[in-house]
Amino acid sequence: MTLRRLIPLAVTASVAAALVAAGPALASTAPVQLGFPAPAGPDQIGTVSLHLVQAGRPDPWAPGRTRELMISLTYPARHAGRYPAAPYMEEGAWQSLQQSDFSLGPALVPRTAAHEGAPVGRHPGGLPVILYSPPSGGDRTFNTALVQDLASRGYLVATVDHTYSDDEVEFPGGRVARRVLPAHQDTQQFTGEVAERDKDMRFALDALTAIDHGANPDAEHRTLPAGLRGAMNLTEIGMLGMSLGGATAAATMLDDSRIKAGVDMDGTLFGPVVTAGLNRPFMLLSSAGHNRGNDPSWAQFWNASVGWKRDFQLLGSAHGSYFDAEILVPQVAGVLGLTPEKLAEIIGTINPARAITVESAYLDAFFGQHLRHHPGHLLDGPSPRFPEMVFVP
Repeated sequence: MTLRRLIPLAVTASVAAALVAAGPALASTAPVQLGFPAPAGPDQIGTVSLHLVQAGRPDPWAPGRTRELMISLTYPARHAGRYPAAPYMEEGAWQSLQQSDFSLGPALVPRTAAHEGAPVGRHPGGLPVILYSPPSGGDRTFNTALVQDLASRGYLVATVDHTYSDDEVEFPGGRVARRVLPAHQDTQQFTGEVAERDKDMRFALDALTAIDHGANPDAEHRTLPAGLRGAMNLTEIGMLGMSLGGATAAATMLDDSRIKAGVDMDGTLFGPVVTAGLNRPFMLLSSAGHNRGNDPSWAQFWNASVGWKRDFQLLGSAHGSYFDAEILVPQVAGVLGLTPEKLAEIIGTINPARAITVESAYLDAFFGQHLRHHPGHLLDGPSPRFPEMVFVP
């Protein structure tokens, strides 16, 4: 997995040099089978991918093409063991990713806790829906650990690939669309990218509404999991994003009142929402080096927002602590020749399993409070259970 794109705001020249130096030794190394921690919730997990085509919307980054997306739905399931375990990525996407400038070395595509096409588990009142937007240059799979944990706790999570902004987007038939945007962009370019991602998210939400009413928006009309129709509670919708996906969460909430609550994991904000703020619940989760004091977009947004709001900072974390780099990179650190110091530059010093546990607890508390209306006290201030998560007043 390309660490240059996995951690676009955190990889230093020294880390990049170490990865390049490790490259020649990788071919002779035995493949590494990567793994993920088991989700903490009680539910089994199912997943299904859909190919969406937005008729009438030209693609902003591919002249002459109609806008198309790949999304995955991850949800509580029944009889999941009767269905195949889902891979982390489709094979074509994984091979494309492994051939990039920096890879995870001789790693095999990991299997996850989700099962492809398993029937949807029913929950009283329906499944609250959470939309997920990945980092720029990432993929919709990049927060699999947190997404599957949420699904195991009774949420349906829709993860969206922003074609040509994200990388390795594999469509049915094996076609892989790569990122076309430049690696380094200015504020105006990021603002435009977020605006297009905002449109993607609202289109994906329209597709979920159609599915819940019995339609099948998949471009190839592939069979949807049993029980999906009518399973969602579309009056309780949240949104989650990491890095530029966090900026997308805030921007989409400003434009779409269907989204009741949102979370930005360590992403600088762009666009009108910075000065407009929000009037609905929103939570900022930051790495150790990122805060309202050094990110003017966060400070402006915070001051302008009149809704429920919280700001937490994870001690010992880095930008990569808020997505699957936290889980995957340590498993290949030895193969890549990463010293503890260089590994800390990528994912911080916090124990990886502990980081996922803490993040999952705060996400569940937030969405439980604002989508399920289960009040709790975890988000009220500092917690002795999670001293790593600093409450920022």
